[in-house]
Amino acid sequence: MDIHKHEGQPRISGRQLSYVAFAVIVIAYLAIIQFGGRLIAGWSNEDDTLTTRGVIFTMVIPLGLALIFTYGVIAALGWWRPVLKDDRPVNRWVWVVPAILLVAILVGIDYSALAEKGWLFVLVLLIATQFVGWGEEGMFRGIGVTMLRNHGLREGQVALWSSLIFGAVHLSNVFGHGASAVPQAIIVSLAGYFFYLTRRVSGSNALNSVLHGLFDFALISGSIILLDQTSYVGAFAPILAYPIIAIVLLVKRHKIEPSQPTDNQTIASST
Repeated sequence: MDIHKHEGQPRISGRQLSYVAFAVIVIAYLAIIQFGGRLIAGWSNEDDTLTTRGVIFTMVIPLGLALIFTYGVIAALGWWRPVLKDDRPVNRWVWVVPAILLVAILVGIDYSALAEKGWLFVLVLLIATQFVGWGEEGMFRGIGVTMLRNHGLREGQVALWSSLIFGAVHLSNVFGHGASAVPQAIIVSLAGYFFYLTRRVSGSNALNSVLHGLFDFALISGSIILLDQTSYVGAFAPILAYPIIAIVLLVKRHKIEPSQPTDNQTIASST
């Protein structure tokens, strides 16, 4: 990633958030999903996502609670504008990042397998994955990026640390997936950077949130573990998107940031 200095940015309006306070917020967010999810699943006697009822109790309810928590924090901080809007644009060619993600999503969805599960299952799973997208993007690309910017970090540092934090919190999956959570956290860090760039090139936190949810939807729909399939070749599309985007960004890393700071960058998040 290209690290350009964008210093001298005015602080955002609303409450201030320390690193420690942000860590506490993230831990609470994870607790809702990890431990709250287990409690809800145990209470409902549902421990898988193979049925509509299972998706509701293991995903929709805990993820919905985490989503409410995330946007409740945003409201309490008074950070609606800096979280939902991004006034620090990148060069327009960076639209290639969300474009590749969208293609991977469209190819990666196993339409025939989902048709067998029924429309209600598909709708509930789509809602659950959108809860993931809007919740995680609100927490890490929204609150996280805003907090790092407000502490005066250069934009390259914001990109790096917000992505690393995003990857690190996925180490909490070690409780359910063991050591496989480690390489997952590394991959998720890379995905975090892709969503960060999507936020900046689109100028808001909406497109990255929607794409994040759809990307998870595609991954789940093509999973032989979830839907008990033999194979689905399209499931490799979301996986291949990572190295393709990474190569593009590596080649054009010096052309991500505008050559000259724009007027919007000088007033970023100040209103």
